[in-house]
Amino acid sequence: MAFIGTLIGLALTVFIVLLLARLVLDWVGVLANGSHPLWVNRVRDLSHSWTEPVIAPVRRYLQPIRLGGLSIDLAFTVVFIVALVLRAIAFSL
Repeated sequence: MAFIGTLIGLALTVFIVLLLARLVLDWVGVLANGSHPLWVNRVRDLSHSWTEPVIAPVRRYLQPIRLGGLSIDLAFTVVFIVALVLRAIAFSL
C-alpha cells in the first residue's frame, strides 16, 4: 500500500508543480503586457491544457469573484488546496 500511496503522492506533486507553473505564467502574462518570449506562451498553454480538465468542473460551481477590474479564481485555489491535502494523505499511506 505504501508503494501505491507514494505513486499517487508523486503524481499529485507533479500536478501541484503544474498548478504553480500555471500561476506564475499567468502572472507573467498579466505583468508583462504581452511582451514575453514565445516559449512562455507555449509553456503556459501546456500547463493550462494539463490542469484545466480538473479546474473547469470546479469552476462551474465556484464562479470567479469580481472585485472591480480584478477577478479571483476560487476554483484554482480550491483545486490547489485539495491537491495539497490529497498529496499529504497519499504520502502518509
